[in-house]
Amino acid sequence: MTVATGRVSAFTDDVLGTDDATGVAERIAGGEISAAEAVDAAIARVAAVNGALNAVAATDHDRARRRASTGRVRGAFAGVPTATKDNIHVAGMPTGMGSRAIPSQPGTFDGAFTKQFLDTGAIPVCSTTMPEFGWTATTERVGGDVTRNPWDTAYSTGGSSGGSAALVASGALPFAHGNDGGGSIRIPAAACGLVGLKPSRGRLRLDEGNATMPVKVVVDGVLTRSVRDTARFFEAAERSYRNPRLQPIGQVADGPARPLRIGVMVDSPFTPPSDTDTRAAVERTGKLLESLGHSVVEYDAPIPKFFKADFEDYWSLLAYAVSSNRGGMFGSDFDASQLDPLTLGLAKRFRRRAHRAPLFIARLAASGAVQQRRFGDVDLVLSPVLTHTPPKIGHLNADQTFEEHFEKLVRYAGFTPLANATGAPAISLPLGETTDGRPVGVMLSARLGEDRRLLEIAFDLEEASPFASLAAQD
Repeated sequence: MTVATGRVSAFTDDVLGTDDATGVAERIAGGEISAAEAVDAAIARVAAVNGALNAVAATDHDRARRRASTGRVRGAFAGVPTATKDNIHVAGMPTGMGSRAIPSQPGTFDGAFTKQFLDTGAIPVCSTTMPEFGWTATTERVGGDVTRNPWDTAYSTGGSSGGSAALVASGALPFAHGNDGGGSIRIPAAACGLVGLKPSRGRLRLDEGNATMPVKVVVDGVLTRSVRDTARFFEAAERSYRNPRLQPIGQVADGPARPLRIGVMVDSPFTPPSDTDTRAAVERTGKLLESLGHSVVEYDAPIPKFFKADFEDYWSLLAYAVSSNRGGMFGSDFDASQLDPLTLGLAKRFRRRAHRAPLFIARLAASGAVQQRRFGDVDLVLSPVLTHTPPKIGHLNADQTFEEHFEKLVRYAGFTPLANATGAPAISLPLGETTDGRPVGVMLSARLGEDRRLLEIAFDLEEASPFASLAAQD
């Protein structure tokens, strides 16, 4: 492990080397290294950096080693070490949701998504940290319990899949699970210099907790260091389950077959203008796309003015359901007195606005069909992931008042929630950087079901502008 100028890197001369998950899988399949060696190396790497990053929620070392030693693991990522986020059902592991209010108890079953994830052959060595219930765009919890960005530990990892992002970006793990209910894959990917695809709704199986939502805004996926890893994961996931209502992704290995028309939107209609480094990243990507033969045009997003309030009200509804332990979802030992100010504030906000629930639920549920009709004459939309570059730890401090936190958060996450409401896919790619060398992500969005097109253009962009990695900083 190396620690220099605020950076934390787990890359070292072991069996994992600097390979991405595909590279590790290929070397295991070819007999160059064993799954047991890969798992042991990952466990050692995670242990080496976790003191600086604080990205591990719970460990699963013994079971990981048993799985790796059997020789019976199959799949595209057979034997590749990974991690699951602390909010899906994994048998034998606690599901803490980043909250002190939930008692720590081993899970009794694997959720539907967990089974699909494990079907790829990947072997989880731990679960990863998140902010309480994933409400915010950083991975900070009350009392200074924070997860730090390996590019500079003074800065936020983004959220809510920040623990997974920190371990993958640092090189501790080749790839890891994340999920996205308002940007929670794309935001940490942008903050930590990773690839983060929020897939189309229905592309992957839903964890049981997310399947009960009236509008299913949360989808699962992975955080990776390469486009080929993300493409390989979704190809593998389709072998386990493929939704017949969506176009299959299949095998993706290169760019689109024809030039695309890409709309560009630099500012969100709901927030202050994007900052200088963010604008520069989008503008640079637009020029890069033009150099690759694509057409880039200005784009006015057909987003209704009421969308922002509707999404915030729905977010508040979910917090209300959680804080009241509706239906005993967290068991009889749930301790609401331990909830943080953001959860409590969102729940209180919903109680004031509950009369609007039928309206905002109906409008959000209809937003997917509306977006399909109004997408316009473009194939994809290019935008920032966030309105400003990732802030220092403390900007979204979990101990601050609800009013302060909420105002900062809605100004920061001005682009990502739309895809969660509509169900459409969007991908974050690390194609920019701040003036001090930290990653800046840009986002490409598509119509529902067109995940493959996003992966194709991502391959083109990665080849034209290879992504920065902490492996190259040592």
